[in-house]
Amino acid sequence: MKIQGKVFVVTGGASGLGAATATYLVGQGAQVIMVDMNQELGQEMQQRLGEHSVFVKLDVTDEHAVKVFFENIEQQYGQLNGLVNCAGIAPSAKVLGRDGIHDLGMFQKVLNINVSGTFNMIRFAASLMAKYQLQAGEEERGVIVNTASVAAFEGQLGQAAYAASKGAVVSMTLPLARELAREAIRVMTIAPGIMETPMLKAMPQNVQDALGQMVPFPSRLAKPEEFAHLVGHIFENTYLNGEVIRLDGAIRMQPK
Repeated sequence: MKIQGKVFVVTGGASGLGAATATYLVGQGAQVIMVDMNQELGQEMQQRLGEHSVFVKLDVTDEHAVKVFFENIEQQYGQLNGLVNCAGIAPSAKVLGRDGIHDLGMFQKVLNINVSGTFNMIRFAASLMAKYQLQAGEEERGVIVNTASVAAFEGQLGQAAYAASKGAVVSMTLPLARELAREAIRVMTIAPGIMETPMLKAMPQNVQDALGQMVPFPSRLAKPEEFAHLVGHIFENTYLNGEVIRLDGAIRMQPK
């Protein structure tokens, strides 16, 4: 898929991986609709990226709000070519912690946002993508890129909820790709390692350095821009489908 002139939705677009992805896509000539719950940061992103970007405050788990969101995209742009799901949360809690057993509400919240929210966006996005009329020389109507984590494979202590949610994102990749193939829609997932997100950048420098040294090569935190470049490559490489790509510098997480 050629990125220029296409319409993309990026969830979690106000910061971190989503913001880097939106920045990259706009730089390649795309129209990008960023969604996030942080309205202040989202509006700042829109001002920074200019006329080829729009910010919409949206709860990805809200069925009605997401339905209306995609209806508005269809009315305004007449098409949708790509979805990048970056929205998610990553709280940490042990099953048997110092303050008692793991809170069930927290576990359900993580799965609701990371899994149900991702799927909610996918189903409405796919419905709109399927309406796209292929132009001469085009093979595909749309591409969906989800965000998992290396925690899906090597979850650490305290990551039962987070690892379960990202494992679900990994597991839905192939069946979604198989189903949506008939609509000429590809589905891919990226499983990042230790990323230089705002949360990690807020940690003391010695902690950041120690985390980076855990990575075989390059021994540093991954940059959000590297995630964005991989998203761009996935869009442009039509034969990538139904797969999970680890973006982790060959790290394999230890128990803690």
